[in-house]
Amino acid sequence: MMTRRLVSHLRYAALAVPDFETERDFFVQHWGLTEVAAEDGLSHLAAEGSSEPFILRLRRGDKRVDLAAFAVADRGDLEALAAKLHSEDVQFVHEPQELTGFGGGYGFRVFDGDGRVLEFSTGYQTREARKIREREPIPAKLSHVVFNSANLEQSAQWYIDHLDFTISDSLTRPDGTSMMHFMRCNPTHHSVAIAMGPHHSLHHLSFEMRGIEEWMRGAGKILRSGARMIWGPGRHNAGDNTFAYFLSPAGNTIEYTTELSVVDEETWEPHRLNIKDVSNQDQWGTAQEMSELIARESFNDIDKGLFVAPPV
Repeated sequence: MMTRRLVSHLRYAALAVPDFETERDFFVQHWGLTEVAAEDGLSHLAAEGSSEPFILRLRRGDKRVDLAAFAVADRGDLEALAAKLHSEDVQFVHEPQELTGFGGGYGFRVFDGDGRVLEFSTGYQTREARKIREREPIPAKLSHVVFNSANLEQSAQWYIDHLDFTISDSLTRPDGTSMMHFMRCNPTHHSVAIAMGPHHSLHHLSFEMRGIEEWMRGAGKILRSGARMIWGPGRHNAGDNTFAYFLSPAGNTIEYTTELSVVDEETWEPHRLNIKDVSNQDQWGTAQEMSELIARESFNDIDKGLFVAPPV
């Protein structure tokens, strides 16, 4: 029998960047997000296809991941999750409380095993999502967040042990050792992934498009904006989703994707996909072959925010 998970889905990611205006303008003018709340040095960006009040928060500051935020179904589940994490000696940033940030709600924050801040919330205000139009090249929602870790197995195990995430699939080196774990908290193939890297940092944020046509038009739109595509366009094996990776002005890797698979949790068996089979990286063969050079693009800067709570 499966564990009833207390975490329901990924809500948003929050990043701090030094050149705040440039990063915000890129996400609004080119990437296709909508600014729904703004104050000096802080911007909340929504996706038109998502009922989440926002899916990306940008803050002016030293470059870091401020937090990744997840939803919990109700206050009962939220209190149960807080009690579970307390019993397991997880370090809290703050206890369950009314949240004063944009969108409100009730929630708490903790540090994960590597020192990243995670928020869990319920009862927040939602916005009216709209159907993305045919051929409209803007994100429908936040798909997943991927972290680099210098201790892959340890980092992934923390999400399994404390949050009841499950590994859907893994990428391995030719010798069979793990390079990346794709992890789920609901039937969507992954909302979090952990990649082996030289240090703890953001690997990439991924944004879901309406479909293949919108994804391809979106990729072309971003190329025309002058942003560099570092890998793609192609189609992964793990998750069966399309990919096109770009660098934002701040040097964060961001992805347009679509058609990420939804698994039958009763029957799904995780795969270990060896990168020596190039079709495990890109089923289509349209993207350049993954290399050390390409991988290095997503190592990012060392995260300055480990075990340090963001100011908001």
